[in-house]
Amino acid sequence: MNLPSNFEDLILEAETLQLYKELIIQLNKDLLYANIDLEFDVETLPTSLKLVFQETIFNLINSKFSDYLNLLYIVDVPEAKIKALDGSDVIKLSEDVTFIILQREWQKVWYKSKYS
Repeated sequence: MNLPSNFEDLILEAETLQLYKELIIQLNKDLLYANIDLEFDVETLPTSLKLVFQETIFNLINSKFSDYLNLLYIVDVPEAKIKALDGSDVIKLSEDVTFIILQREWQKVWYKSKYS
């Protein structure tokens, strides 16, 4: 599996394979497991998903860092990917982390649809 390299490619692939709804369901499930008070409707537009989720990540980094770390653990984001990011600009960091989380969620959904 080749992972999408940006948000637009990820959404395009999810919609092409008709798995966008499953991506949101998987994200909601992991947010619930991580005790993050956020749930997306399955009809949420991709732009809204990105903006709201990025704002949530930004707030977690700034205000609830342990919850942020817990979310990364629940989603199973590789630690090396997070450590490789530049943390000097929190807005850019939250954008990058948002994409990495969605990329990992996409992996889960893709593998589940392909092999189950």
